[in-house]
Amino acid sequence: MEAFRALYTDPVTVNGAALTAGDLVTRARALQQTFEGAQHEVVAVVEDGDRVALAFRVGGRQVGPLGTAAGPLPPTGRHVELRVVDVLTLTGGRISDVWTVADELGALAAVGAVALVPDALV
Repeated sequence: MEAFRALYTDPVTVNGAALTAGDLVTRARALQQTFEGAQHEVVAVVEDGDRVALAFRVGGRQVGPLGTAAGPLPPTGRHVELRVVDVLTLTGGRISDVWTVADELGALAAVGAVALVPDALV
C-alpha cells in the first residue's frame, strides 16, 4: 500500500469517484488475477504541465473475471487485450486525478462475448 501512496494522493479521484489507497490495491490485485502472463505496452505519452496522457495496451490469457461497463466477463481462457487511455493530473508530484477510457467493446467482440451488427444490417 505504501507504494501506491508514494505515487497517488490518498484519496485519488478516478473517473469522478474518490478512491483510497486500499481501493487502488484491491483494483490492482483484481487485475493481476484477471490476466495470466499479463503484458503491458505503452504506445504514447503526452505531457502538458501537470497533466500526462498515456495510451497503452494491457492483456494476457484471461483466467479471472474482467470487469466491464456491461458487467463482468467470466474467464474465457483466451488472450484478451484492452486498449486504454489514461489522463493523469499530478499534484505535488503525485497522481491526484485519473480519467480512464478502455476499448472494452473491442475486447468483448474479440472473444465473442458480443456480436457486432454486420454492415448489411446497418
